[in-house]
Amino acid sequence: MGETQEGVVHVIGAGLAGLAAAVRLADAGRRVALYEAAGQAGGRCRSFHDKRLGRLIDNGNHLLLSGNRSALAFLEEVGSRDSLMGPDKAAIPFADLATGERWRLEMSDGPIPFWMLDPRRRIPGTAFRDYLGAVSLALASPQTTVADCVTRREPAYARFWEPLTLAALNASPAKSQARLLWKVLEETFLKGADACRPLIPKEGLGPSFVDPALAHLRARGADIRFNARLRRAEFRDGRVATLDFGEETLSVAEGDRVVLALPATRAREILPDTPTPDDGEVIVNAHYVLEEPIPLDKDNLFCALIHSRTQWAFVREHVISATISAAGDVGEEDASHDNLIPSLWAEICQGLGLGERAFSSARIIKEKRATFDQSPASVARRQPTRTRFSNLALAGDWTATGLPATIEGAIRSGHAAAAALLEAA
Repeated sequence: MGETQEGVVHVIGAGLAGLAAAVRLADAGRRVALYEAAGQAGGRCRSFHDKRLGRLIDNGNHLLLSGNRSALAFLEEVGSRDSLMGPDKAAIPFADLATGERWRLEMSDGPIPFWMLDPRRRIPGTAFRDYLGAVSLALASPQTTVADCVTRREPAYARFWEPLTLAALNASPAKSQARLLWKVLEETFLKGADACRPLIPKEGLGPSFVDPALAHLRARGADIRFNARLRRAEFRDGRVATLDFGEETLSVAEGDRVVLALPATRAREILPDTPTPDDGEVIVNAHYVLEEPIPLDKDNLFCALIHSRTQWAFVREHVISATISAAGDVGEEDASHDNLIPSLWAEICQGLGLGERAFSSARIIKEKRATFDQSPASVARRQPTRTRFSNLALAGDWTATGLPATIEGAIRSGHAAAAALLEAA
């Protein structure tokens, strides 16, 4: 850790963007004060103990890849890199519930995607030409959607392009900006197997990302305040002058800096003259506690489901979780819990080959503002890290990282905000 410098960095928001910025700043020797409106950190990537299930669960399911360099760097910094688990190979299992077919999409070593050229390794029913949409994604204008670039030929669309877009961007191909999906491909699929090994937290998002970060910050003397909602900020002479938390108003001293790491709509309330992306899609997650646990198998921790309401199923011994991304686009946003619980469970059992296995309890969680709107029009309103105010930087997955609204994008934005303030200092 470097020598402590004068001035406090006030980090507003303890989601992954704020935590990433705070950790980088504290490790650089800056005094950090972290403020969070809720009673816990993590934002939209958190774990909590559910009384109904009697288990620690995540509010949403997240799959990382070994090419997510910012996320893995963050875990290294806070000492929890070994909290992730995954298969030894860069392979993703699929099950098509309409046909009963199963396959594994396994990446090639190195940047040349030889798997696309091999009929035995391609997704069943697809041809090499079905993957050439990646070239159109690379050349796409900011106004182009994924659907404008990729083939609609079946089964390539249903088995590759649509599930890839829903998983990476939480929006349908017809709505999603093409450049965002290209960035995902550029940093993972097009770098080969070393960048595509799937990883999930062993115990949950909290034990992997949030709890170690808070412990890391406390060990470095950070002042962490929960239930501290920023109401407004006052600006004078081109800088942030005060931060109003309702019961307390803080003066921002000359040497202080501020990182605003709030969701897009909240950031717009603090900076009303700054356009931000709109709220995006709903994600529906279902959690089932099993009467008998499934033995841990690192090659079968998850499965992508095709032609089903459920898009992904995740297995953690006593708990199986299901995800429906872009729930509004696929007509599941308003589905009742009583309808979803048995319907999704039937699909999970079919997709994972569980037969008549029973669950003891279940819980549906709908994240109403899971991501920002990643359509071309909304993406155009993403803001850069640096602002017109000399002591203010922005962070959040909605800022102009070039990435979609992912853990990787959130953490990279925090790193960018920390770098901007350190360079300015």
